[in-house]
Amino acid sequence: MQGHKLREQLVLKPVSVKYLDQYNELLRYVFQVTNQELEESGYEDGEIVRAKRPVLQKSEVLGWFNGERLVSQICIYPCIVNIHGKLFKMGGLTGVGTYPEYTNMGLMNDLIKVGLGKMREKKQWISYLYPYSIPYYRRKGWEIISEHLMFTLKDTQIPKYPDQPGYVERVPIDDKVVIDTYDRFAKSTHGSMIREKLEWDEYWRWENEEERNAAVYYDGHNIPMGYLMYWIEDDIFHIKEIIYLNQEARKGLWNFIHAHDSMIDKLEGHVYKNEPIAYLLDDSQIVESIEPYFMGRIVDVEAFLKEYPFAMKGRSFHFVVTDPIADWNNGIFGLSWAKDGTVTVTREKIGRPVVLNIQTLTALMMSFRRPSYFYKVEHLKADPKTLKLLENIIPNEKPYFSDYF
Repeated sequence: MQGHKLREQLVLKPVSVKYLDQYNELLRYVFQVTNQELEESGYEDGEIVRAKRPVLQKSEVLGWFNGERLVSQICIYPCIVNIHGKLFKMGGLTGVGTYPEYTNMGLMNDLIKVGLGKMREKKQWISYLYPYSIPYYRRKGWEIISEHLMFTLKDTQIPKYPDQPGYVERVPIDDKVVIDTYDRFAKSTHGSMIREKLEWDEYWRWENEEERNAAVYYDGHNIPMGYLMYWIEDDIFHIKEIIYLNQEARKGLWNFIHAHDSMIDKLEGHVYKNEPIAYLLDDSQIVESIEPYFMGRIVDVEAFLKEYPFAMKGRSFHFVVTDPIADWNNGIFGLSWAKDGTVTVTREKIGRPVVLNIQTLTALMMSFRRPSYFYKVEHLKADPKTLKLLENIIPNEKPYFSDYF
C-alpha cells in the first residue's frame, strides 16, 4: 500500500541536461562505480560528468521524478548499424537504473514501453543494449545477437605467415586513417555500428588511452586494409580489437604481433564475433572462452521487415509474432515478393505460418543462429518447406559488434 501511494507521487517526463548530475549519480549508485575506478580509467574529479553531457544532449532520456528528484531512468542513444549491408537507425538502450526504494513498482516497464514508442516515432526499427541481466531483458523482448570471444596464446603459438605485399605502421589511436578504416569495415560488416566522434569517445570511455596503440596494415597499393588496437603490459600482448577487410591484412597484422614474440610471454585477445581462431593456428591447443555480449530487439516488426535486405526472394508465408511490451508487434505479418525482389508486408495470413516470439525473430533476422537451430530447440514452429525457405532468404553472416554504450 505504501509503495502504491509513493507511485502516485511520481511523474514521467524527459530528463534534460539540467538533471545531468542526478543522471550520473543514479548510474553510479546502481552500478556501484567508485571514484577509484574512475581515476583508474583516466578521469579526474568531475570529468566523467562533462564527458557524458554530449551523450545526454544527443539522446532521448526519460525518467520518473519524485518532485525534482530523478528516481528511475532510461537513455535511448541514437545510432546507425549495418544489418546485412543496409544501414538502419538503431535505438541504443543505456543509462538504465532505478533507486532500490522505487523498485517493484513497474517504473522500468513503463519507461521501456514509452521508450519503444519513442524509437518507433524516430524510425529506429531495431534496438541494441548491453545487458546487466539477460533474463530481465529477455522478458522485455530483447535477445542475444552477438558474442564476445576471449583467447589466450603462448608466445610460441603466435602465428607467423609468409611475408605479405604490404606493411604495418603504428599511428595514434585517433588518427584519421584508423577512423576511415573502421568506417569502411563497419559499412561492409553485418551488425557493426557506424562511429562518429561521440561513438569513438564512448569506445574509449572506460580505458586509459595513453596505454593504447594502433597498428594499421597497408596493402601493396598503400591502401589501409585493417588495424590492430593493442597494448603491452607485464609481458602480455593485449589485443583490444583487430579488424581486417581481407585475409592479407589479417596475416599482415598477425605477423606484426609475432614480431613482439621476444618481448612477451603470452597474448590475450578479444574478438566480437564467434570466429574459429584456433582453426587458423598451427598449434590450436589454446585457451578460449565465449560469452554473450549485446542483445537486440526489433522495435517495429512491420517496418523492419519492409526494410530488411533478404538474400533472395521466396514464396509467400507469414510470421505469427508475440511481443510482451510492444502491442503493435503482436499478430500476423505476411510476406510476399514481386518479380523484381521487392517485399510486401501485410497483416494478413499469406502462405504457411512461422510461429515465434519477438526475441527469436530478432535473433533469427540478425543471423545470430540459423533457422534450423531455432526450430531444433523449439523456439520456432514451421513446416519443413517453410523452414528451408527461411534458410534461403535470411543472409548467413553472424553479427560483429565491438562497441559499448
